[in-house]
Amino acid sequence: MTSSAKKIYGSIIGILIFALGLNPGITSPSPSHRTGRLLTDKKLNYRSTFGKCPSRTAGALTLTLIKDFERNHSLKRLKEKIVKKKLAQKHFISDYKINYDPLQKLLRLNFDCPEPLMKVQIYKENGNDSYDAILVDNGKLFDPTYEVLLKVEKKLTEDLPFLALPVGEMEEETQIAITRLVMKMGPKFRKKLSEVILNKGKELTIIISSKGQPSSVFLGKSQWEEKISKLKKIVKYMELKKKIPAIINLTNSNKVVVKFNDKF
Repeated sequence: MTSSAKKIYGSIIGILIFALGLNPGITSPSPSHRTGRLLTDKKLNYRSTFGKCPSRTAGALTLTLIKDFERNHSLKRLKEKIVKKKLAQKHFISDYKINYDPLQKLLRLNFDCPEPLMKVQIYKENGNDSYDAILVDNGKLFDPTYEVLLKVEKKLTEDLPFLALPVGEMEEETQIAITRLVMKMGPKFRKKLSEVILNKGKELTIIISSKGQPSSVFLGKSQWEEKISKLKKIVKYMELKKKIPAIINLTNSNKVVVKFNDKF
């Protein structure tokens, strides 16, 4: 095969690979950072980073945007499309930056995704009907598929705690308050968290597991963050004493009531 024929053959193969939606130019083995070149007439280079995002969804969005940019050659139009078609939300993206260097013919796409905090079960008054979601660290609710994708790629290795609440209480203000509360716990204490329950009276109860022993913690209607700070100190002290209460009542922020099972 002559040198000219090899070049033509290589270009055809490259175009076929791109048409099939494959990524021919990956030079980094890391799923969160990819660099490539589309073998087209314009020879558009691209570099993408996926942050904490599932590679499957972030990669699909990357290909969609690259194809659009190659077709329209407009960064403004590309960004308008992301907003209009809600592509960031559909692909679990919480933050993104896209820019183009015409000298290098380099399109940079940087994506990031939020940290999943809890599995949410929102139930109706009859208690029979419910729907599930994932609460993430920006206070938004994502489709349960998000957790599945992260686990498949081993970006999430532990089971998420549960959050149960009536449908009427799932307002944005409530989502933000619970998100802030869970974030305040810190990664170490969050591992003890099993379930969070908000009832119709907006009273919050959490269930933690310490040294294999479950504890029900009543936080009442207000001052949740302040009470969590107290709870962390109580649990630390009780763990040192090797005595884990079955019930910790923090409804009244001025006093703490603990109850132990008979075996303690």
